[in-house]
Amino acid sequence: MEIRNLKQIKENLNQLVKNIDKNIDSLYKIATHDEKTGLYNYKFFSEMLKIELEKAKRGNKLSIAIFDIDFFKQINTKYGHIKADELLIKVAKLLESSLRISDIIARFGGEEFIALLPNTNKQHAKLVAERLRKKVEKQLSKYSLTISSGVTEYKNKDTEKTIKTRADKALFKAKEKGRNKVEVL
Repeated sequence: MEIRNLKQIKENLNQLVKNIDKNIDSLYKIATHDEKTGLYNYKFFSEMLKIELEKAKRGNKLSIAIFDIDFFKQINTKYGHIKADELLIKVAKLLESSLRISDIIARFGGEEFIALLPNTNKQHAKLVAERLRKKVEKQLSKYSLTISSGVTEYKNKDTEKTIKTRADKALFKAKEKGRNKVEVL
């Protein structure tokens, strides 16, 4: 009788451990991912950027790219909120599936995304952004959906703010030049 009880207790404990592990995984996903797109959230991106900036200070290459869906408000108006959300998710998945496992892509806000590209110089980062721009344009041509991108590389003494500001300025430049473009600063 006692051995039977011990077996039951052991089984119960094993099940409890499995449930705890499952809950930890669930909580981690909630804490680090954007609810709508499934990409990493901006908070997680910022934490990873801090780590990669420290590596860049020691000589590792680092680039970031900001992507923005062009004229998203018009897409929202033309197709409605539900379809616009579906297209936002499609863009997110296209971006995510086209990057290396070591890259971090996150939702930056609204219809903007930000990518952390470790061990990547700005020339290669521009090629990556250009490839993503073309992929989105081609695969979502039915909706005339395009993206613009601003790219930059780590410069000596960059902070989170300075590198993101430079990428944002490059994005603004791409939009000024007519959208559906990649600009590098």
